[in-house]
Amino acid sequence: MSKEKAIMRKHPFANVHFTSTFSMSLVLFLVGMICLLLFVARDMSRYVKENINLSIILDDQVGNQSAKRIEKYLLASPYAKSVDFVSKEEALEDHIASLGEDPQKFLGYNPLMASLEVKLNAEYANPDSVSMIEGKLRKFEHINRIAYQKDMVALVNDNIKKISIVLLGIALVLLFISVALINNTIRLTVYSNRFLINTMKLVGATRWFIRKPYVGRSMLHGLIAAVISIVLLIGMVVYVQNEFGLQGMMIRPATAFLVTGIVVFLGMLLSAISSYIAVGRFLKMSSNDLYLI
Repeated sequence: MSKEKAIMRKHPFANVHFTSTFSMSLVLFLVGMICLLLFVARDMSRYVKENINLSIILDDQVGNQSAKRIEKYLLASPYAKSVDFVSKEEALEDHIASLGEDPQKFLGYNPLMASLEVKLNAEYANPDSVSMIEGKLRKFEHINRIAYQKDMVALVNDNIKKISIVLLGIALVLLFISVALINNTIRLTVYSNRFLINTMKLVGATRWFIRKPYVGRSMLHGLIAAVISIVLLIGMVVYVQNEFGLQGMMIRPATAFLVTGIVVFLGMLLSAISSYIAVGRFLKMSSNDLYLI
């Protein structure tokens, strides 16, 4: 009999640690994937919201001082991310570039008006906030009208809310599954040492002294499982970007660090809690009960 077979015969549960670690890594991969999708959807919604344009059309009689006063107010407000002043001449140039027609040639004058193009912060890109902003801007003179994509604002917010609810629900379901699976795999690992735990209890070892090495080892396995799941996540992201031509869709560093932190934290925390509970279960049993399970 070879040395490897002798070790396996002596330790029949030697491969349990590998199995539990691999199982945890797959569960953490699924949880990390859903978290990544949730945060990417949040970042994309923020990007879309902050690129919805609010156009403040100014009267022809507006002077530079009045326009500057409105622009200064907007820049100092909490809801404006950026403000760009577009003069009548610039508006005419943009119109010609877009449609290829010069209305000044057959009208004899420039019918377009100067405007302030405002991009809102994501928190204010919703119908209620836009209505509030519109009401405040109406107090200024020389504002002809305020134009914005009202339907687009409502549609973006509704779709983002629905997607977030679905992803959050899936994340909670996967979290529940991960708790159950990690708990079962760790209980199986501790089960192989139930007689050793009982022996340590009989010789007077404290509960924490017995639990400590199992909790520490489980946290190490949880960390290893988290690292494996993160590598799988990176591979999945690279594959999706290359396969579907989404190289331009970059994940923000803050999002990557946040997802990594969540996966590592869950891996270590759930492993530690499951190990603590599993060891405690055998500590409460009498020596005779150990033979009945």
